[in-house]
Amino acid sequence: MAVYDLQEQEQLDDLRAWWQRWGNVVTAVAVAACIAAAGVQGWRWYSAKQSEEASALFTGLSQAVRAQDLPKAKDATAQLEDKYARTGYAARAALVLAKMMFDSGDAAGARAQLTWVIDKSDETDLKEIARYRLAEVLVNDKAYDEALKVLDAKHGAPYAGLYADLRGDALALAGRAAEARAAYVDALAKLDAKSTYKQYVQVKLDALGGADAPAPAPTAPSGSAAPATAAPAAPTAPAPAKK
Repeated sequence: MAVYDLQEQEQLDDLRAWWQRWGNVVTAVAVAACIAAAGVQGWRWYSAKQSEEASALFTGLSQAVRAQDLPKAKDATAQLEDKYARTGYAARAALVLAKMMFDSGDAAGARAQLTWVIDKSDETDLKEIARYRLAEVLVNDKAYDEALKVLDAKHGAPYAGLYADLRGDALALAGRAAEARAAYVDALAKLDAKSTYKQYVQVKLDALGGADAPAPAPTAPSGSAAPATAAPAAPTAPAPAKK
């Protein structure tokens, strides 16, 4: 028995020595693991709470839209942008409010909301939709150069045809017919072959003389008769789409 007691004592002495050397490290690691676990759980709870509160505000916005209550819609969107900008609800609310404001005649307010989405959203699709709608508003305001700059931003293939078509509208209304024709041809090439929207683009292209229309004739020198040619009428750009 004495032998076993001696062995047990040696083991205890070894354990005490090991703990004296590594005990603080083990304790620190254990505490850090507990804090990390608590942090993860806390973040999950916080995120869920944020999402739930943002969802309630978005529901309020939807009700305001149905009731055409613009002040209530503005209030709900302002809270989402201020307190819940990291959620997906805020950018979607800004897009909804932008349309509502434009329809009410507040183009500047619509532009501000669309710009917020472009600057703040983490979702590429929402940013590209916002850019397209912003360009529509700018075309409607006859700010053609600004609209073209917005449309120059990088965008994905699913939006390429729509961007090219709107570029054609801006160029046509700016009096740049040859460039507008090129943009419409580009749009036709990039739109889905089965899309009925291609027919609408083709009508606008045909109104400008078609893809093979000759370049405008040079101005006749002073004192000579200029050829009597009628310039094709530029198509009217569609109003911002009510998406």
